[in-house]
Amino acid sequence: MPLLPVCALQTWYSAAYLPLMLLIVLSMVPATALAEKPVCTSLNVSGNAEYPPLLWTNPNDSGELIGAVPALLREILEPLKIEAHIHHRGSWARVQHLAKAGEIDMIAGAFMTRERFQYMDYILPPIMHLPTAIWVPKGQEFLYRHWPDLKGKVGSTLIGNSFGQNFDRYADEQLSIEPVRSIDQSFLMAEAGRVNYVLYELLQGQVKLAREGRSEKFVALGKPISTEGLFFTFPKKSRCNTFEFREQVADQLYTLVTNGRVDELVAEYTARYITGG
Repeated sequence: MPLLPVCALQTWYSAAYLPLMLLIVLSMVPATALAEKPVCTSLNVSGNAEYPPLLWTNPNDSGELIGAVPALLREILEPLKIEAHIHHRGSWARVQHLAKAGEIDMIAGAFMTRERFQYMDYILPPIMHLPTAIWVPKGQEFLYRHWPDLKGKVGSTLIGNSFGQNFDRYADEQLSIEPVRSIDQSFLMAEAGRVNYVLYELLQGQVKLAREGRSEKFVALGKPISTEGLFFTFPKKSRCNTFEFREQVADQLYTLVTNGRVDELVAEYTARYITGG
């Protein structure tokens, strides 16, 4: 399967997205009644380690995350004289728990949900937009037009994954989706016939299967279940989460996004991941 061009991942926000965007804007208003936090000189960062080419575990250092997003973050922080320590802290669900507890300073890549707004502030603009696909073993495709077509089938995805507020709510109420700790486990379950499909982002699925030489074994059904913006976020309890610092990060991010740097990094790290570099 050919890799999806990075530019094809971009999309406009839907009307359903606007309430969450309003919450972002409101969260960026400085709370003058709060005591000033100490000056931040370094960031303890983590993210989803099963998210190539954006993030994955360094094969030479299992405690470090590498990829297009860590590279982008370092380019954002370099002019600000801030150092980023981007660590692998366990499963995606555990990373979110650490953010809620204020034990890390940033998540390098998260979708929006109302629950996450309770403990994190989102940085605009989004890094990029990512469609989530329904992956099925080749030869076991089924007709998919809209979410109700998944009723009566069993899916699998990572524990703690979100695919947008609306789909998450629908899935909780109407669908059967088994959460697992590793997306590799989801694909193995699908191959063994234990589940009918895997929910995983299109780009990530393409590069992961390409690296493993399994691109011919799975196909993504034609229509994504959702397309969501991916954001840098600051946990509200982080010592580094100040209005001024968020604005500085947002300014640097905007420049890099608009000049095409994100596309360049994604292309570079896609090639690097597939070749095992």
